Amino acid sequence: MSGKLDGKIALVTGGSSGIGLAAAREFVKEGAFVYITGRRQAELEKAAKAIGNNVKAVQADSSKLADLDRLFAQIEKEKGRLDVVFANAGGGSFAPLGAITEQLYNQTFDTNVKGVLFTVQKALPLIPDGGSVILNASIASQKGMPAFSVYSATKAAVRSFARSWTTDLKDRKIRVNAISPGPIETPVLDGLVETDEQRTGLKAQMRSMVPLGRIGQPDEIGKVAVFLASQDASFVTGVELFVDGGLAQV
Repeated sequence: MSGKLDGKIALVTGGSSGIGLAAAREFVKEGAFVYITGRRQAELEKAAKAIGNNVKAVQADSSKLADLDRLFAQIEKEKGRLDVVFANAGGGSFAPLGAITEQLYNQTFDTNVKGVLFTVQKALPLIPDGGSVILNASIASQKGMPAFSVYSATKAAVRSFARSWTTDLKDRKIRVNAISPGPIETPVLDGLVETDEQRTGLKAQMRSMVPLGRIGQPDEIGKVAVFLASQDASFVTGVELFVDGGLAQV
């Protein structure tokens, strides 16, 4: 039985846990060979082991250009091309206006904006005409969430990248799309607050806001990434595809 990504070479940044790990697993399931990156080698190796075959873990921080150069040199040497790029690495933390530090600003923009920009730009020479680029945005860019303005601004930038790069790359028929998840059960979500009690409260609040009445699972994003990476989405480019249980839609 053939998969939707048979023979494809894919990269998933931030692939050691959560959405990235789930997407990498779905890509492999559909026939792709997948490179996953992350900052922590131990977590990466654990993720690669969990996925099994047709995956390679490469330690790389997406916000560090030297790491990206090393990553793409390795991919070029080993595979010679990159059919699918899922620029997924990202993160954020709560801070209301008045309590935003320069460190928080730099860290969030370096990972979520600079990292996405240079991941895609440095991947371009390896992407064949007709390839697929997927950016991980967020419904946060659409909602005025309290104490989340820096993160939300970075994700608005990511959404804007998808539009502009669609036109930049149209002559090469490279499709660029953004996925905007709602609340998803991931370590990033758990890391937004410090205690189990706060976590329980945050998740209950989110569930109450989602029309489908629950928090999403990472594989639900992974399956949408497969769609955007595959020929099923051959006439889809420049979109922001919300996977949010309806939260930002009603």
